[in-house]
Amino acid sequence: MKKLFTFLFCISFSLFAAAQSSVTKVSKKTNNALSNSSVSETNATVAPTENLSLKETEYDFGKIPQGKPVTHNFQFTNSGNIPLALDNVRASCGCTTPEWSRDTVGVGASAIIKVGYNAANEGPFTKLVTVIYNGNQSKQIIIKGEVWKTPVTSAPVNTSLNDLKNEQ
Repeated sequence: MKKLFTFLFCISFSLFAAAQSSVTKVSKKTNNALSNSSVSETNATVAPTENLSLKETEYDFGKIPQGKPVTHNFQFTNSGNIPLALDNVRASCGCTTPEWSRDTVGVGASAIIKVGYNAANEGPFTKLVTVIYNGNQSKQIIIKGEVWKTPVTSAPVNTSLNDLKNEQ
């Protein structure tokens, strides 16, 4: 009796597994056919054009003193055939602050993205700024450099000066 139940269980399990794999194959073929037709229709109707042309995508500040914020203006041009809108400009950390105009940039017009860096920490840095425009397109710009540690006081302490003050 155990052998009969085991045999029936194995047969039903095999049939169940075979049925599942054929359904999966059919659904994958159907999904692929649907997605391929959707992709070809999408590509035919919506062909995003590259309309944000940056004059430069990277700027090196070189060596900068600690505690002195620095800025750089990245110039860009709308090289497309529709107006360009900067939706967002995001920095990779809080020490980098981008500023930009919320106005649309006409065809052939130029504008700037001002990127500031707070040089509070000593050492080399590389920061990414992501520019999101026209809904879903994006580009990255990079700032980099090295912050050198500035002295705590403006000049070394002159002990002779204290001696002169004490003599008077």
